[in-house]
Amino acid sequence: MLITINGVKRMYKNYVFFGLSCSNITIRFLLVLSLGVLSFTSAATQIDGDKMQQVVNEAYAKFKDVKEGANANYIPILDTVPSDLFGVVIVTKEGKVYSAGDVGYRFSIQSVSKPFTAALIMAQQGPEAVREKIGVEPTGMVFNSKVAVELYEARSVNPMVNAGAIAAVSLVKADNEKQRWELINNNIQGFAGEKLPVLEEVYKSEYETAWGNRGIANNLYNYGRLYADPEEALRVYTRQCSIGVNTLNLGVMGATLANGGVNPLTEKRMLPAAHVPELLAIMATAGFYDESGEWMFNAGLPSKTGVGGGVVSVVPGKFAIAAFSPRLNEAGNSVRAMRAIRHISGELGVGLYGPNPEL
Repeated sequence: MLITINGVKRMYKNYVFFGLSCSNITIRFLLVLSLGVLSFTSAATQIDGDKMQQVVNEAYAKFKDVKEGANANYIPILDTVPSDLFGVVIVTKEGKVYSAGDVGYRFSIQSVSKPFTAALIMAQQGPEAVREKIGVEPTGMVFNSKVAVELYEARSVNPMVNAGAIAAVSLVKADNEKQRWELINNNIQGFAGEKLPVLEEVYKSEYETAWGNRGIANNLYNYGRLYADPEEALRVYTRQCSIGVNTLNLGVMGATLANGGVNPLTEKRMLPAAHVPELLAIMATAGFYDESGEWMFNAGLPSKTGVGGGVVSVVPGKFAIAAFSPRLNEAGNSVRAMRAIRHISGELGVGLYGPNPEL
């Protein structure tokens, strides 16, 4: 059956879902998509700029003095980032910006890079390549779990955790390491709409201590779930995580997904519109690692977090919310950033499943 969703025609078949037949996505994804579309067409349609700036200011003021959590210290250099930094931004699909706090401070993107490299694979090879060669199921385990590699048949499990992200880097079609890096780097810069530096001190610190990720890469290779030399994949993955971004950059990257895959500043298409729903589905179910269920229960937005302190959330068809602060909780998610985004989502009533204001 041909169904039009947000102006995109998609063909579904083979499985029964509410009387419709469908084939190329899972029942779980259809639930996320069908419920989410209802919110895109109701809440968030009449939010003006003054209201957006108001809730950004409120979130910044409400959480700027929160002292809970601690910087990531398993990557030594991340422990040196000033802990009181905090920035919040909304970027609309038209490119309008509403911000508060330290939105210009540059930090390492870390795992917030993961969905955008998954997007590159989808653009190159289609979403089926991600599902078949990496996986799309949440692990329910920590982001750097080695147990998940052994426990799950897919091994890499999904591209939002370390194993799946290393596999994603290896899956990018490239003739050599240099080309692989250039494709990934140019793709992330395309989503951000500007040139981004690699923070070489972060790369050095992270690569020199990457024993866990090195073990994951070699294990994936052993199982036939890595598609390039393990050390090459590790180097490129670590360099990807060391790209320097600020909160505004993350907002633009998220707004590109909110805008159906087109960067609102450069008007460059980064991902076919037909593939955006699959990517957002993975972000919804695995973007917050083993807190993804809790995050969707509370904020209700497809998101990605990173141990550098950044978080980006997408309101499909409308805007993105991004926030940054280095102090993390035990799951590796920024305490201030997640609370700020949760507050904004609740106040604006933009969760996928309908308004969900804070109690």
